Amino acid sequence: MATIPKVLHEHINTAFPANVCLVATVLPNGFAQITPRGSTMVYDDEHLALWERGKGSTNANLANKTKVTVFLRKPQLREAGVLPKGGIARFYGTAEIHKSGAAYEEVWRRLVQPEKERDPDKKGFAVLIKVERAEDLDGQPLALK
Repeated sequence: MATIPKVLHEHINTAFPANVCLVATVLPNGFAQITPRGSTMVYDDEHLALWERGKGSTNANLANKTKVTVFLRKPQLREAGVLPKGGIARFYGTAEIHKSGAAYEEVWRRLVQPEKERDPDKKGFAVLIKVERAEDLDGQPLALK
């Protein structure tokens, strides 16, 4: 199990709209499904979260235990010396779906307003991603504070 470096929490939480995280899953045909998710956030030190409101293949593909990769690219993090090579961090983990309950409500509460406005009837669901590995572009573990 990996932790999400504290120095990246605010960068992930404020990635929308300029540096929206990309979320990837594997489709049944073996191809990667990569989609931007403006709702991506740090839930706690070991979990990323997002609000899934889509109607496409990513939504259909997300279930409990789905493997998920989250890709953050913020060039300013390279320039600041926080992340090497392009200001890129990758997080690999496993999804846990929440269609009601405490995690569902907490992800909704933290959701950025533009994403809430895109789901006014709150028809989406929360996805917690337990981060198992966090690395830079070279595949090296994130050793940040």
